[in-house]
Amino acid sequence: MNNKEEKVQCQKLWANNKYLVLSHSSKIYLEIRTYLKQEEVSLSKVSELINQAISLPEDKGQVTNALHHVWGYFKKFATKEEKDHFFEMIEEYHNNKYKKEGLINEVKYLLKKYPNRYLEESTFINGGQDETLA
Repeated sequence: MNNKEEKVQCQKLWANNKYLVLSHSSKIYLEIRTYLKQEEVSLSKVSELINQAISLPEDKGQVTNALHHVWGYFKKFATKEEKDHFFEMIEEYHNNKYKKEGLINEVKYLLKKYPNRYLEESTFINGGQDETLA
């Protein structure tokens, strides 16, 4: 695969996994973003960094940060009630009244109402793992 094709593959892998990475480590998230700005990139390096991030334990602050980024896709469409409910769920997640999966299910509900293909393909939302990481 030539470098241009590899860069496209890296960007696709990153697009599918960026919120999953962010939910584990903002440091690795920024590292990958910076790396992908280089002229030459390696799919194996991006995969390695993604795997490094997702091997870290769940951190409520990182998960919340990722959820705030995800909310940005709904803010122009969602009702005030939906917004209030979503952010109340995040607060309750911090108080151990909700698990991360409950918040992901809320995002899935919002996606049914306000479809967004980019988010629907996100491994953070769909729980999948990109085939190039296997």
